Amino acid sequence: MDRSEGLKRLLYERFLHFTHLFEQIFANEIDEFVHLAQLQGIASWPNNITSIHVVDCIGNNEPINNTSIAEKMNLSKASISKITACLIKEGYIKRSQMNDNKKEVYFSLSSEGKQIFEVHAMMHEMLERRFIRAFDSFSNSELQASLKFFQTMIDQKDDILKGDER
Repeated sequence: MDRSEGLKRLLYERFLHFTHLFEQIFANEIDEFVHLAQLQGIASWPNNITSIHVVDCIGNNEPINNTSIAEKMNLSKASISKITACLIKEGYIKRSQMNDNKKEVYFSLSSEGKQIFEVHAMMHEMLERRFIRAFDSFSNSELQASLKFFQTMIDQKDDILKGDER
């Protein structure tokens, strides 16, 4: 095996390790959100991170309909319908109709939803700062190589999800 092949295999092992760590970090994201929400004096919140991300999507795009949320989040319309029904029931979002289109339902945030949206934004700002600090010692060429790596992995995973496994 040549040196390049060995490096590629090592990179693959590190990538697998990274994805496993990322799964754990993602699982802890709700705990981090709960902690920040409690610090802000918020007494209740959606019970899973996907629901919080739906609140975020609505907050960034309101008013927005079910189809647009599903497209932006890469989830099924059925999943979004179920999540938005719960979020309405829990009081985090409101549904409305436009005057010129009574058929289409649009969602916007309630005052409680806006609090969730703001705490989620705070959390992501904190995570972004932490992520950016981790790359402080990288040169521009190392950053470019890292970006190329991540884009290659994204493209490969997108192809697999679309059924094109080349």
